[in-house]
Amino acid sequence: MTQKEDDLIIRQAPLFSALDDEASHELRSSMVALKLNKGQVLFKEGQEGDRLYVVVHGKIKLGTTSIDGRENLLSILGPGEMFGELSLFDPEPRTSTATAVTDARLVSLAHDAVIGLVTTNPQTSLELLRRLAQRLRKSNEILADLVFADVPGRVAKAIMDLGERFGIQKDDGLHVNHDLTQEELAQLVGASRETVNKALADFAARGWVKLEPRAVLVTDTERLLKRAR
Repeated sequence: MTQKEDDLIIRQAPLFSALDDEASHELRSSMVALKLNKGQVLFKEGQEGDRLYVVVHGKIKLGTTSIDGRENLLSILGPGEMFGELSLFDPEPRTSTATAVTDARLVSLAHDAVIGLVTTNPQTSLELLRRLAQRLRKSNEILADLVFADVPGRVAKAIMDLGERFGIQKDDGLHVNHDLTQEELAQLVGASRETVNKALADFAARGWVKLEPRAVLVTDTERLLKRAR
């Protein structure tokens, strides 16, 4: 990608969306670029943190680990999405572990730069509050799904959510290259790998999807959406 293409992606992040070109350029100049290899950990749950990150290329997963070693995926993030902002306003340790699902490129911004920005730009403060509100809303939605939705419903919803953000619509259907292993997909919906595989096999048998390595081709979006409700 070119620098211009990178800048367009970064401008999608909530921190930048409220800024004019001059302010955005100034903030961009203070950001630090970094690269992660697939599987590389950026930070771990419980570590101190004083930077936020914007994904420029690739995918990052945020997850937690229970005392007995079980892993749970909170979200999968792609280009233009931001994470790590909680540490800017709350000095508590990181609440999740960030790991590269694919080779990834990121930019990071230090605490002082963000605080300086939000104190002088009220609209940016509102955008960050909106982002935090969306995060809380999403957490409540996930909790409700775990209580009220069955595993096939959660799998269908996860596929459609990934498709909305990472999917490419083609003549034969919606191509969702999620880049997740079967175990990671199971962690994302809070179920066992066997149960998730059974749900996917059922969807495939019904002709709603075609399964591919680390990807799904959705051939009947309408029926999968109904199953997700």
